[in-house]
Amino acid sequence: MRRVAIGALLITAALMLASCSRPKYKKDGVYEGSSQSIYTSEPFFGAAKIEIKQGKIARIDFKIMDKTDNEIFDADFGDKHYAGNAIYMDQCKHDWQGVLTYPKKLLATQDLERVDAVTGATWSYHIFKDSVALALEKAK
Repeated sequence: MRRVAIGALLITAALMLASCSRPKYKKDGVYEGSSQSIYTSEPFFGAAKIEIKQGKIARIDFKIMDKTDNEIFDADFGDKHYAGNAIYMDQCKHDWQGVLTYPKKLLATQDLERVDAVTGATWSYHIFKDSVALALEKAK
């Protein structure tokens, strides 16, 4: 019984390693995707530019833009646009942390489903995931 369990464990491990070593993306190149996600009543959209090399994500650039003012969402966005509104200023700071964190997590995990939301940054999380998903779909 013990040998069977060990054998099954070894087979499972071998299958997992084989699936990890296969390239997830078939077409190397640079792919772009943009999305407002579920926030279609707002003027913001995410823009993802992803480079695939040897079937893996090699580089990712991600930003959120205000399409009304042609302005990039950055670390100072909340202070510039919501001065005096502590809740919105704080929310912008959290979402900025998401903008900085999500691309790094994607590079490390190579799997969009393994990128978790930063606490308080679900707005940037949804925009990131949907923009990146559109770009990665083109690489399959």
